[in-house]
Amino acid sequence: MFIKQIALMTMITGSLTATSCNNPSAENKGEDSTATAATAPQPYGNVDGQEVLQYTLTNANGIIVKVLNYGGVITDIITPDKEGNMGNIVLSYESLDGYRQKGNPYFGTLVGRYGNRIAKATFKIDGETYTLAANNNGNSLHGGLKGFDKVVWKATPQPGDSSLLLEYTSKDGEEGYPGNLQVQVTYTLTADNALKIEYAATTDKATPVNLTQHTYFNLSAGKDATILDHVLQLEAPEYTPVDDLLIPTGKVAPVKNTPMDFTSAKKVGQDIGKVEGGYDHNWVFAKEGFATVGSLYHEASGRYMTMATSEPAVQFYSGNFLDGSLTDTRDGAKYVQHAGLCLEAQHYPDSPNQPSFPNTILKPGERYTQTTVYTFSVK
Repeated sequence: MFIKQIALMTMITGSLTATSCNNPSAENKGEDSTATAATAPQPYGNVDGQEVLQYTLTNANGIIVKVLNYGGVITDIITPDKEGNMGNIVLSYESLDGYRQKGNPYFGTLVGRYGNRIAKATFKIDGETYTLAANNNGNSLHGGLKGFDKVVWKATPQPGDSSLLLEYTSKDGEEGYPGNLQVQVTYTLTADNALKIEYAATTDKATPVNLTQHTYFNLSAGKDATILDHVLQLEAPEYTPVDDLLIPTGKVAPVKNTPMDFTSAKKVGQDIGKVEGGYDHNWVFAKEGFATVGSLYHEASGRYMTMATSEPAVQFYSGNFLDGSLTDTRDGAKYVQHAGLCLEAQHYPDSPNQPSFPNTILKPGERYTQTTVYTFSVK
């Protein structure tokens, strides 16, 4: 039977510590050994002479998560609705061609070396200026022209549980970033219906690091064309206002009495018309360390998702730039504006250029770690 959950299991929260670039800690490997083993990977195509494989994670409750070694893409999260009907709750494509098409808006991908935007595609470390690819209105977005979303990762299924370890070495100078960055990401589907994502990275030269996951959720599993009726709640009393290019102004503002207020659960569509362009902002959590920070609910299906993270913030993106033009979509779906939403655990955008924001510079001898958990249930 699918287990109804409101909060994350105490085993997870009790085993994690606060993590950031300033406070490196040991990577948490998790202990969910009761989840079933991953099945054999399936061929999914080739990129630059490297084989792309799709890995399937399952648990005893019938939850399925499928992952590519290309971009760390989550192609499927299959969960039941309140009637027990299974459905894929993420936006996805039919084949590798979809994920490689021009204009793919990072469906399901791992994002790095720096998720979100860096203003004017430049930053300084110790007085030295670094220039990145200006791939978003003169700014750098999601790691540049060939970020972590467009490379083939080394993938290793982990013994004893339903986990997949992905590894990638980002070389010194790649996309303009300094330092050889060693990155590990582990996806674990737990016995308690949680997708746990653990990140770790080390470097040999000071460099910005802000890793995240860019899955687009639609808990209706394709039955609703948009997520405007989804009910969202965020434990975030503040957010970072942006300019017309979505670069933070440097201020941190209260959400109270604004359309940005999700401290009490409300439909995504309730106030979206009051926000120019829709939601694509950084919400700041009222917590320290690892904690549950929000929830997403779709009444018609009964699907309910909680989010917990060690990160200080989340980018809530309401799929504003989707326009129905993407090809090779799953079952030929037209992914129109607001067809899915992203909840990207992160440090703040443009932090390398914003001294008042939490630090994102990882130095030699330090270890970047992050843990984010999405837990699935019905109510």
